[in-house]
Amino acid sequence: MAVGFSLIFGVARVINLTYTALYMVAAFIIYALLQIAGLNLVLSMVITVIVVSFLGMFSYQVFIHPIREHATTVLITTVALAMIFQELLFMFFGGHFRGLPSLVPGYTVLLGVRVPNQYFLTFAVVLVILGAVWLLLMKTKLGIAIRSVALDREVANLVGMNTYRIASVTMLITSFMAAVAGII
Repeated sequence: MAVGFSLIFGVARVINLTYTALYMVAAFIIYALLQIAGLNLVLSMVITVIVVSFLGMFSYQVFIHPIREHATTVLITTVALAMIFQELLFMFFGGHFRGLPSLVPGYTVLLGVRVPNQYFLTFAVVLVILGAVWLLLMKTKLGIAIRSVALDREVANLVGMNTYRIASVTMLITSFMAAVAGII
């Protein structure tokens, strides 16, 4: 979550509090697909990632990008959008606790402490995501563009980079990361 939040702030120069709501939306979508719709785990994960990724990019393009120059307005808008997501989920699912079984059941005893296997899966996914983000940022043209826009938006724009498109793609990537976090 922190890497995604940092990427959004670095590239788009906005504090996007809607990003935190995407994590929650992903958790409820995976719950709905598994428990209510009865889909299998892999299909539910794919659908959740796609829906949340495009929801994040859509919210950026429609609600944040047009007002990105006004930091206070963006902050208020993203808080309001996060509250809207929260209230919509409250309307659909109610205020009761929901839960899903761990993706990896059981536990491992490590130095005398019982550690759920889900924690090892979470740690492995975090390492994979961090490695993928590092490879993206350091080894691809898109990564160079993202770092350039994060470093100096005006200069990146002057050399012909489409900063709006780069910010939108960055929001798509970070929304994907929020979806993965919500699933795990």
